[in-house]
Amino acid sequence: MAAPIIEIRNLTKRYGDLVAVNNLTLDIRWGEIFGLLGPNGAGKSTTILMMLGLTEPDSGTVRVAGIDSTRQPLLVKRKIGYLPDDVGFYEDMTGLENLLFTARLNRKTDREARAKALELLEQVGLTGAMHKKAGTYSRGMRQRLGLADVLIKDPEVIVLDEPTLGIDPQGVKELLDLIQSLSRDRRITVLLSSHHLHQVQQICDRVGLFVKGQLLAVGDVETLSRQLFKDEPIRITMGVSSVSDDVRRQLAETEGVLNMEEEDGELRFECREDLSSALAHLLISSGGQLHYLHKKTYGLDEIYERYFEGREDDGKPAKSA
Repeated sequence: MAAPIIEIRNLTKRYGDLVAVNNLTLDIRWGEIFGLLGPNGAGKSTTILMMLGLTEPDSGTVRVAGIDSTRQPLLVKRKIGYLPDDVGFYEDMTGLENLLFTARLNRKTDREARAKALELLEQVGLTGAMHKKAGTYSRGMRQRLGLADVLIKDPEVIVLDEPTLGIDPQGVKELLDLIQSLSRDRRITVLLSSHHLHQVQQICDRVGLFVKGQLLAVGDVETLSRQLFKDEPIRITMGVSSVSDDVRRQLAETEGVLNMEEEDGELRFECREDLSSALAHLLISSGGQLHYLHKKTYGLDEIYERYFEGREDDGKPAKSA
């Protein structure tokens, strides 16, 4: 297995008495979209600053593509494209001119810079606005230009810090779709820092739940769901008709069914395991009609709430009574 592109080991950063990042250890894989999820003040931005070599940790290490961010920050910056929550451009320069300027700073020839800039402007949907001054761009357009700006240096990693802040819902959807497609097409690793759970769930391969400087859990949504809700019954809902009393009894007595309720043409089951196929087969083979079947799944909203419910101010699980 290939080494992770980002390796964080026992990373700690303090500001006076405040522990902004507390003994953080995390690996991020090549080509994945990783969501760093947590409330404002959780330590996400401080972690990013240490990764970029813009602030030094008190202890621990960060390596990006094998390069130590503290010892060789300039080399790391060549590997990473960073899009902050508020992108800065030269307002009196056009979108194209801003990109050409960044390309030249990254030692691209004029011909390379122009070809790359035009390609990226098309990919981010700004070809029609490339000759407009950046100062006239909307928030969403600035974020799109920001994506092009970080990509023009051909980074191996892009770091996006709250990229959808202040963008309307349609703009958010378009930006997230763009981030996902660019990552897949170019095999670029994306680190997305956000406190918007739904947005993170939409595009991220894995997430890390971060609170008060501590990483509480890492995994994909399905894995975290299994860990957190392993003691919860599997809830299955079936929309049915033409079901006899005998079939109802058989369904309720199926091994693994803990409880069955019926209301307005719906059968609702609580089961020890996923019995979706078995229940559907029994119903249909006995002459009943199945109109829909739904198994309860847990999203980041419920995972987030379950992780943080009952926690004390120090971020540790509260002691049970």
